[in-house]
Amino acid sequence: MSEVARPTLSDALTERMLELIHAGGHRPGDRLPSTRELSRRFAVTTPTLREALRRLEATGAIELRHGSGIYVGAAIERLVLPNPNMREMHGAQLLDLLDARIVIEPPLAAMAAERGSPEELAALKRVLAAAGDHLRGQDAELHDANMTFHRAAARMAGNSVLHEVVDSLLTIHGPEQRQILQIFDDRRRDYDEHLSILEAIEAGDATLAGERMRAHLVDVKTVIEQRLHNPPK
Repeated sequence: MSEVARPTLSDALTERMLELIHAGGHRPGDRLPSTRELSRRFAVTTPTLREALRRLEATGAIELRHGSGIYVGAAIERLVLPNPNMREMHGAQLLDLLDARIVIEPPLAAMAAERGSPEELAALKRVLAAAGDHLRGQDAELHDANMTFHRAAARMAGNSVLHEVVDSLLTIHGPEQRQILQIFDDRRRDYDEHLSILEAIEAGDATLAGERMRAHLVDVKTVIEQRLHNPPK
């Protein structure tokens, strides 16, 4: 039989930090005790404590702000986390990423059309307006606006787990998403397709919203596939 790994001191400290956060009713953005106070409370040295803190920071459970302190991270309540160790994707993996989005995002767009609130719809419109403002701007600004649109549409569906899945795909593979934008290289077309998705969601037409989201992502994948197989000379 293989030997069962014993919890390390760092494992125990990580659990105790999570207990401190949850038992104290802390929310994302709340400030936690200082490193010195935590070392004293848990009766450990500062270097040992910092190892546990780095673990928690890697998963977004806490945020270490230089010169300010330790804060509860935005990801403390998430069920699905992006892999912070994922390396750059190429070729087939890039297409797999788009395939995953094709499976997940169209049903969410349909759900958004059925369940989205007026406030969420207004927010989605603002996001798309911002994307329109960046059509002639920097790639990074337009990319951020485009990804925010997809995140907002997924959030409107009302399923927190599926929203986190989409958010994780878009977050951890940010460089690949920017690469997709650069390869697709048709800002106006991309924007117009987003606009058509918004119109279907606003009309409350679930079938049309799902179809348009799928057509948009398939369109992007087709262009990426062609460029990867036949790169420009």
